[in-house]
Amino acid sequence: MKIAISSGKGGTGKTTVASNLASYLADSMPVALIDLDVEEPNSGIFFKHELVHTEVKYKNVPDWLQDKCVPCDICKDVCNFNAIIRLGDQIIPFPQLCHSCYACVELCPEKALVMRQERIGVLNHYNENNLDFIESILDIGTEQPVPLISQTIKYTDNAINNDILKIYDTPPGTSCPVIEATKNVDLVLLVTEPTPFGLHDLKLSIEAMKELGRPIAVIINRYGIGNDETEKHCKDENIEIIAKIPNLRKIAELYSNGTIIYNKVDQFRIELDKVVNYIREHLK
Repeated sequence: MKIAISSGKGGTGKTTVASNLASYLADSMPVALIDLDVEEPNSGIFFKHELVHTEVKYKNVPDWLQDKCVPCDICKDVCNFNAIIRLGDQIIPFPQLCHSCYACVELCPEKALVMRQERIGVLNHYNENNLDFIESILDIGTEQPVPLISQTIKYTDNAINNDILKIYDTPPGTSCPVIEATKNVDLVLLVTEPTPFGLHDLKLSIEAMKELGRPIAVIINRYGIGNDETEKHCKDENIEIIAKIPNLRKIAELYSNGTIIYNKVDQFRIELDKVVNYIREHLK
């Protein structure tokens, strides 16, 4: 089973839930935590595990072979991402915009475009007892996180046994990186906070997951601040709220120090138990 921990906005507690959930489940069963927030992965702050594998990741981008080119504009016209332009007799690819769809290479009648590898980041795989932790880090200046997210998921599927529960700590928001991280999961747990900003972005996340056809449930973090509009909206949409993590200073202090919370704060563990029970019902 693949579970995505997602949120419409950053800072709602997505990584707090994902890291503690994975650590809690690892007390009794094998589990894998995969940090797909490749632009700013921070689940690793909570784990000091043994590095078992690391590899550089690449994407394929077009390279122009001038001596073979008879400018015809096909490559420019078929690119939906404006990653190729023509200036006079010069064809100029823009690797930062390329989505590696291969259309320009496959359709060039003179074979004047070939694909070359360009580095986009690095993947690290750690392990300790029942917990596998995988993270990918996008290189500074690289503009597209989606290829690295896709490759990280593919690596996880090959490296981790299918019988092991996989938890994805996804990027925030509802744009392409989130879609890539959640499109094939079995369950999406949306972490939100009971504030107008939290509700606004939760609504966006709910609509995005509905478009993908993913089953969802909601976890309210920092419960006790804001108002009850989030609960009302979930009730109106017939979406289950499975846990309400209280707004406690102790939780914030532990998180800020990079410390797992569930085994130190009873109120947090009680709510995490509810999440675990909900997941186990889905596993059945």
